Amino acid sequence: MLRTILILGFVLGLATVAVFGVRWLQTPNNGPADAALPVCDLLGSPCEWETGAGLWSVSLQIIGDEGQGTEYRLVVSSPVAPERFIAVLRGESMYMGEYPVPLSGGGNGQYSARFVAPLCTADTEMVWRVDLQSGQQPLSESVPLKLVFQSEDHLTR
Repeated sequence: MLRTILILGFVLGLATVAVFGVRWLQTPNNGPADAALPVCDLLGSPCEWETGAGLWSVSLQIIGDEGQGTEYRLVVSSPVAPERFIAVLRGESMYMGEYPVPLSGGGNGQYSARFVAPLCTADTEMVWRVDLQSGQQPLSESVPLKLVFQSEDHLTR
């Protein structure tokens, strides 16, 4: 009798993990507050917002594709100088992990980085989110927008 209860509990636990685990993996945002943020397409136009410290601006340009994937150039204009300033790529349309992109300072509050977004073989219309961080601390309170872009898939062109 005890063995039957243990096996039934184990099977029920596995079913629960399977159902909720799949839902967790398919929800790449960081919580309900993310859904309320206005979306800004970085490839459409620069994204700008004002904070108490001053004007922020983020832009993204396609540099090219040399066989390893589409290369992008991210430029951030910041009124403050974050310590260890990084942009973190996160899959918005599908969870694919987190990819830190270090930003290097060019003076006058300008920071930039070149990167290749990871290739998604399952979805040719992969949407990536760019989150700004100072070291390990998210700058979410300074960024009132959801910064996103749709990656160019060199395999489908």
